[in-house]
Amino acid sequence: MEIQVVETQPPAAGLPVTFTQHAQQSRTNLQLAAEFRTLSIQLSEDDERRSQRLRNVQGFLQSPRWREIFNEIIPLRSAYQQRWTDDQQRSVALTKIAEHLRSATHHTETVNDTYVKFNTSPTLGLEAEAVKRRADRDGPNVVTARPRLVYLRLVSWFFGGFNRFLWISMIAFWLCWQPIGNPPQTGNLALAVVILFVICLQALFSAWQEWITSRALTSITSMLPAECTVLRDGQLQKIAGVQLVPGDVVTLRAGDRVPADMRLVSVSLDLLLDRSALTGATNPTIGTVNYTNENYLETRNIAMMGANITQGQCTGVVVATGDRSVLGRVTQLTLRKKVARTILQIEVHRLVNGLTTVSLVVGALFILLWAVWLRTSYPGFMSVSDALANGFGVLVTFVPGSLPISLTLALTAIAKRMQRHNVLIKNLTTVETLGTVNVICCEKTGTLTQRNMAVTHIAYADCECLAARLMGGPTAAARLYETAALCNDAVFDPETAHLLPAERTVSGDATDCALLRLAAEIRPSPTNVVKLLTIPFNLRRRYMLAVCKQPNGSPYVLVKGAPETLFPSCTQAQTADGTLVPFDASLRARMENTQARWAEESGCRALLLCRREFSPENNPLAGLEDNPAQMYTVATQSLSGLCIVGLVGMVDPPRTEIPSVVDTFRGAGIRVFMVTGDYAPTAAFVARQCRIITGSIIDSIEDALDRAEHHLIAKTNPAAEEKPLSRLASRISNFTSNASPQMDDLCKCRSTPTSLALAREESLAETAVGCRHSLVVSGPELEGLRAEHWDAICSYEEIVFARIRPDQKLQIVEELTARSNYVAVTGDDVNDLPAMRAAHVGVAMGNGSEVAKEAADMVLLDNNFSSIVTAIECGRLVFANLKKVIMYLLPMTNLSEIVPSMFNVVLGLPIPLSTFLMLVINTITDVWASTMLIHEEPEHDILLHPPRDPQKESLVNVKFFVQAYGFIGVIETVTGHFMFFLSIYWQSGIGPSSIFLAFNRWSDGYLGFSKAQLAEFVSVAGSVHFMALVIMQWGNMFAARTRTLSIVQQNPLWGPRCNPLLLVAIPISVAVALFVNEIPWFNEVFLTGRIPVEFFFLPIPFAFLLIAAEEARKYVVRTYPSSVVARMAW
Repeated sequence: MEIQVVETQPPAAGLPVTFTQHAQQSRTNLQLAAEFRTLSIQLSEDDERRSQRLRNVQGFLQSPRWREIFNEIIPLRSAYQQRWTDDQQRSVALTKIAEHLRSATHHTETVNDTYVKFNTSPTLGLEAEAVKRRADRDGPNVVTARPRLVYLRLVSWFFGGFNRFLWISMIAFWLCWQPIGNPPQTGNLALAVVILFVICLQALFSAWQEWITSRALTSITSMLPAECTVLRDGQLQKIAGVQLVPGDVVTLRAGDRVPADMRLVSVSLDLLLDRSALTGATNPTIGTVNYTNENYLETRNIAMMGANITQGQCTGVVVATGDRSVLGRVTQLTLRKKVARTILQIEVHRLVNGLTTVSLVVGALFILLWAVWLRTSYPGFMSVSDALANGFGVLVTFVPGSLPISLTLALTAIAKRMQRHNVLIKNLTTVETLGTVNVICCEKTGTLTQRNMAVTHIAYADCECLAARLMGGPTAAARLYETAALCNDAVFDPETAHLLPAERTVSGDATDCALLRLAAEIRPSPTNVVKLLTIPFNLRRRYMLAVCKQPNGSPYVLVKGAPETLFPSCTQAQTADGTLVPFDASLRARMENTQARWAEESGCRALLLCRREFSPENNPLAGLEDNPAQMYTVATQSLSGLCIVGLVGMVDPPRTEIPSVVDTFRGAGIRVFMVTGDYAPTAAFVARQCRIITGSIIDSIEDALDRAEHHLIAKTNPAAEEKPLSRLASRISNFTSNASPQMDDLCKCRSTPTSLALAREESLAETAVGCRHSLVVSGPELEGLRAEHWDAICSYEEIVFARIRPDQKLQIVEELTARSNYVAVTGDDVNDLPAMRAAHVGVAMGNGSEVAKEAADMVLLDNNFSSIVTAIECGRLVFANLKKVIMYLLPMTNLSEIVPSMFNVVLGLPIPLSTFLMLVINTITDVWASTMLIHEEPEHDILLHPPRDPQKESLVNVKFFVQAYGFIGVIETVTGHFMFFLSIYWQSGIGPSSIFLAFNRWSDGYLGFSKAQLAEFVSVAGSVHFMALVIMQWGNMFAARTRTLSIVQQNPLWGPRCNPLLLVAIPISVAVALFVNEIPWFNEVFLTGRIPVEFFFLPIPFAFLLIAAEEARKYVVRTYPSSVVARMAW
């Protein structure tokens, strides 16, 4: 029987429901909430007062006095005027939306009027033809994404990032050609054109990577369609939410997300809607059929798109879809908000800006040296145009402008990689956050276990038996069947009715499915009992209640729940033959011992099945069949005088791969905590099966509190540190007297980067059995803990949190994050939303509720917990690969290219490497290799290191610059200049001593050579220098692939971690070198020279020398991890 609230009076407020406090919302949700509240307030204002205030504000803002104040106070007037214009446009848009919602009457109309208005039926829904017409008229039920204004994107592509400095350099080279150049040098004009070409190339590449990123994320998120149950043509159908049209009759249950704005026409008494994503309100609201407020945004009979059903069920008529919904209208007000950059994006931009600043300083210094020294001391050595070109050439070539693009490509490539492993990432921020996770709080059922629960044990008041050999008379069996089958929300698939109960398909909660199969084993055919009312299971009350009625009988109550919750309400218990006996203290103790024994021996989850019958003349539920609100109140007050039908034990075996997965996380420096609502011994048993608990002994909350007090005493009175607590020492002594010599090997504690000093301060008693790092704590024991107690709890390596409520799960996450932990939380229903939102990464299973998948940052589509290993690996890989790209680019773009300019200005050399050839390296020869390094496979030890702490380990640091500049950069720079001097000597016999400090003597007649001959020597030598650097980058390319592993351990050519596409960089760079150095036009315009054949091969041994030096360094790092070389490793 469907429960429907009649349209007489609104439901009474103050239902006995305690709401869960939600965690802080995301930035987007906060923006939506702000706009929503503004809109709601605007709807509630008096029209005349609002209009008058608006006219007063507009009059003041348009007054000359305001403009004068504005011009005097705000220096960046144009920026603020634009912001003011945007605010005005937003205000106008807000007013229009408010006027539209002010005229909305969906909430004030009756249910019948709603059906008539939308020409739909409560029994048939919409017909197919009507659906087609409305879909053509209103379009899909989607909220329009952020508008992509082409002209703004063009401006960003061409003038954003480093391109702004390229424009400055292009203009400077153009001016160096004319009018500064005297005579004009064609090379400067050609460089201006080349820089313009580079700008266009960068813009096209930015557009391309933005397009593929958008397409990749769209394809990824499309893998998670949201479905809903809709009534069409008299049949309940499952369709995608985007296919909804106004007038559809939609049914929603707990865990569903409201797919469109709906007028509620039928609700259960316990219906709760979470509208925090829209309103920012922390508490769910009760859903009703009658309107409760004239304000459309505040009434409770409208379920707005984006809300979540946290409890109960409802039916509604769709009144608005897509952009016409409240969510769609409010979203339009937030589309102008600037998207926040990720941590890695901030670090990359900071690096680029820092290098740009250095290049500006160096370029300005070169120009200044020319102006105050070279111009007067060595006249004719460098003209004005040469000095400016040299200074701006540093700006052009010093910064690897492709780094921001490389970052986005890296994040996108990793997201696609995770998609191939059935891991859905909703935004690129999550990818990099995964690399920092050091704590995973996971559910037990369905995450660590197979979600294939089965009843294995049954206990009556006088005996217990296995479920496979069920004992008991017909009366006891009938009572057991009714409670298991009717106090249940699971249902069998009708198409599997011919199969055995254990083989049939069941939809519902794992516990309900197990009980339904047990009921089918007892009685294959269902009874004709009518279910009048259902109060679903709730983690706060920990029981489920159903009011049922036999035909021509009186109503009675069926209850199932946690034993410790229901034991105080029980007065009787049935025996195996159906006899009722008093439930006294001894019987309760025996059942509690049975529950504990089941949990410790086989990890059983125990559930108590109860019922309460009333005499016909004194039945408070009689006559309330047509008054469900009163029945709800009476039923909740009937939790006394219960009769225990039976205690059932259920087992859900762990997934086979879980132990190895947990060991992998432990080796990666990640702690895995179990957070469950199960009984503590049951949770501890399963945790040991999953290797979440490995300690030889398990601490309780008392031990953790003792540890906290001991640590506090040690801090305040160091002399007392050596005195162990008596109870702790006694417990350790008792344990060691019965422990085997091998027991120490069972407990191997490993300090993670997040462990507090307390974890490293072991008392004398603790060292007797090794390290104590396992803790099992129940939810009630967490009440009233102080900060120092949480310090002690969070220092444990292995923790099981049992009997945890949703608000306590949120508290656990908050306490962990407050202690510099980066937390990932798994969840599968609405109770997990607060913790998932508060965590750094929320993880949902693919078979979880729609609400959980919507709130999660990451969804495991294959429902496999081991997929998180891949996700963590990918999160670390994006950071590692980006460091490799920067390590590949920096030695060339910085040191190897700025030193030639410095030698030219300071030491008087003819410039060893022209600006044009520097640009060729930056924009062509290095691009392919850097792009392929993004796709590098992870090193096999990537999960053998602790996770990155963003507050301590940045993308680049001193060690990184020492490696890039002090090691790789020096080798490449020395090799390039050696080839430069060798080429000049090879051509002319001029040695380095005659080249250094030549300044203006390097002209016609120097050492018997003409000016043209000297220029030819320098042109060829510069091209040789260029080729040497290109070849050295081949060696750097292979060296940068790994940070500590040998090239043999991660072969680039074959094997599981090969990257053969890197080799394509070699023919590309050779082809480019031949193109720019062998074509006469380039020789004439850009002063390049033809490279002698021998200089294509002479630098190769130096490239192998670079690889050998890196191999030696990596060998020292691996072999001597405490050495200075290892401590300085990047």
